[in-house]
Amino acid sequence: MTGVDKLTVSISLGGQMIELGELVSTKEKIYFRYYPEFIDRGIQISPFRMPLSDKPLTANREPFEGLFGVFSDSLPDGWGRLLLDRTLSSRGISPLKISPLDRLAYVGSGGMGTLIYKPESGLEHNLKNKLELDSIARQMNQVLEGTSSDVFEELYALGGSSGGARPKILVGYDESNDNLIHGSGSFPEGYEHWIIKFPSSSDPIDIAFIEYAYYKMALGAGIEMNPCRLFTGESGRKYFGTKRFDRVEGRRLHMHSASGLMHDDFRLSNMDYGHLMDSAFKLENQVEAYNKVLRLAAFNIYGHNRDDHSKNFSFLMDPEGNWQLAPAYDLTFSSSSHGLHSTMIAGESKAPGRKHLLELAKHFSMKDPAEIIERVQGVFGDWSKYASENGVEKKSSDLINKTILQLRD
Repeated sequence: MTGVDKLTVSISLGGQMIELGELVSTKEKIYFRYYPEFIDRGIQISPFRMPLSDKPLTANREPFEGLFGVFSDSLPDGWGRLLLDRTLSSRGISPLKISPLDRLAYVGSGGMGTLIYKPESGLEHNLKNKLELDSIARQMNQVLEGTSSDVFEELYALGGSSGGARPKILVGYDESNDNLIHGSGSFPEGYEHWIIKFPSSSDPIDIAFIEYAYYKMALGAGIEMNPCRLFTGESGRKYFGTKRFDRVEGRRLHMHSASGLMHDDFRLSNMDYGHLMDSAFKLENQVEAYNKVLRLAAFNIYGHNRDDHSKNFSFLMDPEGNWQLAPAYDLTFSSSSHGLHSTMIAGESKAPGRKHLLELAKHFSMKDPAEIIERVQGVFGDWSKYASENGVEKKSSDLINKTILQLRD
């Protein structure tokens, strides 16, 4: 279905589905109007850009094709968008004719976070009963290499609503019997919502081990993350997985990326960790928010995680409308296209260090920032130990060690 010009948007709060408003598209703009009943609740789903109002609201054309960031957060990007476009093309539908509201209708009830869009333009899928990771990895490689034309729909069903550039799938996992099942909706008792990542064509062969070692280091540095683990394919190959933080005991939580919250184009970002600190404090209303962001900034500097763009930071809202910084994710050794940090540190993106972290802390009158910085530095001083304990190959371990040694100051 294409040509959608009106959608009803609902939100799940504490397991209760509530209609919050409607999106309407004209030739010129996309408008959103809150329903009066939702306004009466006093809950802000996007406090900075979409305050409660009884008047129609509209966003600029950029950076989200006329959508407010909170709705753009529901849309897949990177891998998920590629799969949807190719699935539609295989059905004779040109992706160039698909509007933002059309895309939200395809997301329907299957998106990340808690927002649901109706009417839903569902794509029917016939998934195989068995979920085998090595087979999925091979299919993903075929897509990335441009040699496959018959697996788009299955892969879209497995992970088409996810964000990020790296291929991934959404699954249910039962730790008690180490079993995986397809899907992103309701699961049988004992199953929890997880994301499993697969390597891209440019990733080292041991990327799963590297990201798992970084997960362990993040915990050692005092950073909150949801549980992560390595999943094993039939060949013995390992895949990195993380438990979703937008699903808790089967209930959906409202999730808003820093990109969507601040209307920052994460591909051409102007965001600084200072903006993230300011937003976190305004939403959490406690100084601990500064510590969380400074710790992340230090980790990404000393760990050479330069893919630290604004879509890789998110906030969660509980059913009462209270906000907090979401657990960290996508923490791994990485580079960016221009060799710069995607998010600046006190205005510096090329070679940030302790000086810039302290400048950032001073601006927000933080107490004892040196303690946070030194704890993170101490963790990366033990990189070789983390690498050997978590399966990183010597070639990768040596390369990362050489790189992070140059970052110590």
